[in-house]
Amino acid sequence: MKNFDLPFIPERAAKPRESGVTMMMDKGLSIRQAEDFLDASGHLVDIIKLGFGTSFVSNNLQEKIDLYHKADLKVYLGGTLFEAFIARGMFDDYRKLMDKLKLKTTEVSDGSIVMPHDVKCNYISTLAKDFTVLSEVGSKEEGILISPGKWISMMNTELEAGSWKVIAEARESGTVGIYRPNGTAHSALVNKILKKVPMDRILWEAPIKGQQVWFIKLLGANVNLGNIGHDEVIPLETLRIGLRGDTFFHYLPEDMITQFK
Repeated sequence: MKNFDLPFIPERAAKPRESGVTMMMDKGLSIRQAEDFLDASGHLVDIIKLGFGTSFVSNNLQEKIDLYHKADLKVYLGGTLFEAFIARGMFDDYRKLMDKLKLKTTEVSDGSIVMPHDVKCNYISTLAKDFTVLSEVGSKEEGILISPGKWISMMNTELEAGSWKVIAEARESGTVGIYRPNGTAHSALVNKILKKVPMDRILWEAPIKGQQVWFIKLLGANVNLGNIGHDEVIPLETLRIGLRGDTFFHYLPEDMITQFK
């Protein structure tokens, strides 16, 4: 969507998107807030994650899920909730819950519990028969480092098992997984992953503006980004298309840059 014409704006992938995906993290919006969010920003979002275990305690859960589905958005329960069911030996109950809530998308993660990778891939392949699956790679624990080779192997194996996209872990804090404790990206790790895993199949968690800017400058307007706050979706879109200071000169011709910079 654009309200007027402006040259040198990068082309954004059209919905339903395989690239340039934005995932908004709903951490407990009310129905009224969700309605306002959709009115303001729904056209810019592709996926809604009901973060961590918020769906367990949120009011009007089914109504909100139905509201998002009506807006043609994928909706899924946070991976931490999936792990909570698995830790209690309740996988079948988890599947029944998704059917009850009329969900068509799910997340498989192992960021909080230790799970053999073949077991995780079995969950992915089982769920992929009936659902669109996103799987998350990386630990939520600060200080746990995974070698680039292992990141690549796990991501590709999970895609082969049936994941639609693999999520690069960062938590809502943006300080673990693909990021250092200060929030800056492990650039060598990211670049090694990109050499071996298709860019469009990765969704990078990037809750902090500086992280969003870094990925947009590295991979362009149509990079997949997630864990975006409900009030940060429009600001993110302006970053994607060079209409915010941090990316203002990113798409302009060189003669304009030298003239005004």
